[in-house]
Amino acid sequence: MTDVDKSGAAADTLTGGPRRRRGPARLRGVPLPLLVPGLVGLAFLVLPLIALLVRAPWRSLPDLLTSTEVWQALQLSLVCATAATVVSLVLGVPLAWLLARADFPGRGFLRALVTLPLVLPPVVGGVALLMALGRNGVVGKWLDAWFGVTLPFTTAGVVVAEAFVAMPFLVISVEGTLRAADPRYEEAATTLGASRFTAFRRVTLPLIAPGIAAGAVLAWARALGEFGATITFAGNFPGRTQTMPLAVYLALQSDPEAAIALSLVLLAVSIAVLAGLRDRWMTAS
Repeated sequence: MTDVDKSGAAADTLTGGPRRRRGPARLRGVPLPLLVPGLVGLAFLVLPLIALLVRAPWRSLPDLLTSTEVWQALQLSLVCATAATVVSLVLGVPLAWLLARADFPGRGFLRALVTLPLVLPPVVGGVALLMALGRNGVVGKWLDAWFGVTLPFTTAGVVVAEAFVAMPFLVISVEGTLRAADPRYEEAATTLGASRFTAFRRVTLPLIAPGIAAGAVLAWARALGEFGATITFAGNFPGRTQTMPLAVYLALQSDPEAAIALSLVLLAVSIAVLAGLRDRWMTAS
């Protein structure tokens, strides 16, 4: 036996079996009944994106993206998505801390309620917002009577609808980071005389900053692509509530090239989000 064979046999003995081959050779052991539907599933997910790139009007794309209607929708979407992310940060980070650190009855049920917008149909979310914050809603009628505030079919309504569907993404990300962080650092800070809020602000917050950043990016991307709750609660008024997804839906009926152009922008944003979060996902896995 050569030295190479001996070293390989020794490695197999230490690891308890033959070493796995890296690279394309791994496909040799994939069963055909799994490989074929797996490749079909990959094509099913990738083919529509490729078709979008193939049918894109690349020559007229700059003119389409700089048109007044498209620019208004793009600008409104960026502003509203950013505002919704700020709202999610202000409300979602304390909520995530309560779910991760506080111990109270019904915490599991509360966590289920927080994650409900993730699986709730967006249109149903928009109807629920109307019932709660509409002019005749449970809370909305008091906002209108006492403060003269009307949220539906306004730009503020867009922010509310986007924050409603985007905040759970931030809460889940921050809660997971909090659970992974060692709570003994907070306990040590409190034993040295710091209040619970000071310990959170000076110790916990820097520790979970990567999780907050990842959750904020996910929330921003989700808010940017929101459609159902926005059109139900805020309507589709150009320059006031017509965000990019709504503009895509409207343009598809009259100007398909403009719809493709806007879709490409949303696709680019999604790819940028995935690329930005790749290192975090790789570390977590």
